[in-house]
Amino acid sequence: MKKLISITVLAGMLLASALVSAQRGGDDGPRTPTPRLPDGTVDLGGLGVWNLPYVTNIAQRMVDRDFEAGDRPPFQPWAQAMWAYNRSNLVKYDPEGFCLPPGGPRSMGTPYPAEIIQDGDRIIIIFEGGGHVWREIHMDGREHPPYDELNLSYFGHSVGHWEGDTLVVDTVGYNEKTWIDYNGHPKTEQLHTIEYITRPFKEVLHYEAVIDDPGTYTEPWRVAWDINWNDGQELQDYVCQENNQFLLDLHDDYGEPFFQKTEGL
Repeated sequence: MKKLISITVLAGMLLASALVSAQRGGDDGPRTPTPRLPDGTVDLGGLGVWNLPYVTNIAQRMVDRDFEAGDRPPFQPWAQAMWAYNRSNLVKYDPEGFCLPPGGPRSMGTPYPAEIIQDGDRIIIIFEGGGHVWREIHMDGREHPPYDELNLSYFGHSVGHWEGDTLVVDTVGYNEKTWIDYNGHPKTEQLHTIEYITRPFKEVLHYEAVIDDPGTYTEPWRVAWDINWNDGQELQDYVCQENNQFLLDLHDDYGEPFFQKTEGL
C-alpha cells in the first residue's frame, strides 16, 4: 500500500508538470493547433511519424534532479555497481545492441521513427527501430491481471485512460532482459511506469514518465522530453537482426567470442 500511495502522489505532481510543459511546447518551430478525432479526443497520430530523439542517457532528462550538478537516479547499491560495470566496458552488452526490443521509456528515446494508431479500445505504437516491434495500450477500462498471471515481456502490460487531453499509461509486467537506456541503467521485474503523453501542438509530442522500480532504485524518479512530428513521412522496412556484425565481433571480458558461430555459416 505504501508504494501505491507514493506513486499516486508523485503521479499527481507529474501531471501538473506535464500540463505546464505542454503549454511551452518543444522548439521554436511551427505551431499548428492540436489535431482531434471526430469525438474531440486528441489525435496522437495522423499522416506522418514521430521522430523519436536519441536519449542515450535517461538521467540527463530527469525532472526535479540536477544532472549537471552530479545528481544520479536514486540507485540501490547493486544497481549503481551494475551501472558502473556497464559504463566500464563501454556498454558492449547492451541488449538493444543484440537487436532485442527497447521496452519501457527507452522505446520513446530510440532514434527511429514511430507511428501511433488509435483504434477505439486500444492504442498501438509501431516502432521502426528497436527490433521492428510494436506496443499495445488497452483503453477499454480493464485492470492489470494479478502479478502471478502476467506474461512478463519487453513492453509489459499497459492500460491507459485520458485525463483531459493527457494520455495516462500505467504499465507493469516488464521482464529483466533490457536496460532503461543505452547508458546502462538497469531495471528489474518490479518496474512500474506511469507515462503522460500530450500533444500541445500538431508538431510536438510531450512525453513524461515516472520510473518506479524498488528492486533497482530507492524511490520513484521521472524523466521528460519532446518528440517532433514529421508530416507525410512513412515507416521504413528496417530489421535490426539482418546482418548484425556486432554480434559476430563481440568478445566477453576474457577475450572469448560472446556468441558461437553456427557450423556451415
